[in-house]
Amino acid sequence: MDKYEALIERIVSEPGTVLILGGIDSGKTTFAHRLLEASVAAGTGAALLDTDGGQGTVGPPTTIGLKLIGSLDDLEPANLARADGLYFVGWISPQGHLLPWVAGTYKLMNRAIEAGPGLRVVDTTGLIAGVYGQVLKFHKLESVRPDYVVGFQRGEELEPLLGIARRFTPAHVESLPVHPAVVPVSAEDRAGRRRERLSACFAEPLHRWRAKPTVFMPSFPPGSELVALDGLIVGMEDGKGNCVGLGLLEYHEEEQVLRILSSVSEGVRALRLGSTRVGPGWATSRVDLRQLFGTE
Repeated sequence: MDKYEALIERIVSEPGTVLILGGIDSGKTTFAHRLLEASVAAGTGAALLDTDGGQGTVGPPTTIGLKLIGSLDDLEPANLARADGLYFVGWISPQGHLLPWVAGTYKLMNRAIEAGPGLRVVDTTGLIAGVYGQVLKFHKLESVRPDYVVGFQRGEELEPLLGIARRFTPAHVESLPVHPAVVPVSAEDRAGRRRERLSACFAEPLHRWRAKPTVFMPSFPPGSELVALDGLIVGMEDGKGNCVGLGLLEYHEEEQVLRILSSVSEGVRALRLGSTRVGPGWATSRVDLRQLFGTE
């Protein structure tokens, strides 16, 4: 038994909350899925909290997602993509969006805890460098209160983060080298996967209806031009604190109205504006809402 499998066996024998750290292409998601597979085999309840809003496996891009795992079928890609809980973070990276990333992590972790005892696995983004990476991961540690922190690193790149975990939490901290079988994915392939996932989220049949300016958060400043919102992704909220899916805003010049395209057909009471604009071929670009509305 190698050290990776030994760690999996140890965690599954004493399940709790596991936070996984690592840079891009470090094997975090593969390890998370191996943990969940082992938990299913052991008959232990499990949940996956995927906090990677750009390359995650639960929910569409611009969201972080919670999936409750009851069988191996739940880990099949198509099933895993259908989240049991969503939080709209509005962009594909936590840079410039730290507050919704941390708030969403905290909220969905509480939902995972409410689902019952068992193994809870938190997969994270590859943002590990610099002050921003440390601040983000510190607040994620505070949000999920892990029993285990597992880091996959090249050299000593994670030592600042692992040191934070050791000093500020009672978690058992384990550091492992990136597994030699990990295959890097190019930036082009990552962008392609993201476009495919967005396209699938807005596949027909879609529902189309007029958007009232009064249902948005943040609200529109007086005199705002609705055309500036064309192509923006919004989070669709049910009024009970739940994100029920994504919508895409379309401005119709002739009618001068804003419409929403979404696969969600009912139960929507409010819309959250994000910072993601969709272009041709489902390419994404970042929008600063403060500049868009001319406010601070």
